[in-house]
Amino acid sequence: MPAELLTIGELSARSGVAPSALRFYEKLGLIHATRTSGNQRRYERTELRRVAFIRISAQVGIPLETIRDALASLPANRTPTKADWARLSSSWRGHLDEQIALLGRLRDTLTDCIGCGCLSLKSCSLANHADRLATRGPGPVILTEPS
Repeated sequence: MPAELLTIGELSARSGVAPSALRFYEKLGLIHATRTSGNQRRYERTELRRVAFIRISAQVGIPLETIRDALASLPANRTPTKADWARLSSSWRGHLDEQIALLGRLRDTLTDCIGCGCLSLKSCSLANHADRLATRGPGPVILTEPS
């Protein structure tokens, strides 16, 4: 086996990502592996940078589908460079601003109500009498709607 190829265990140890997650990333087309004659996965060392890119992007709330599209936009599915990261991450600024605003609303309302629309809290300042919030959509609409 050439030294530049990593097993899934080696990629997992170096990246801090569980093998099951690496297999999932591969299934989604986020990372790529070659196969040995025994059908074992082998990864080029450059996949470490792709995995780091995926982890950081996901940790700031970027959906895996969006990450996949970003990686697919690179020429010949190459590993992202610093310039690629700057370009792609700047295109996500609006999404990140929404996430920051949502976290702020959560921080400011968590002790009172998360805006779930429940009907059972007698002291809730956002009581949902007669389920009037149902017309605004599913889930915690009071919290998730932009202010």
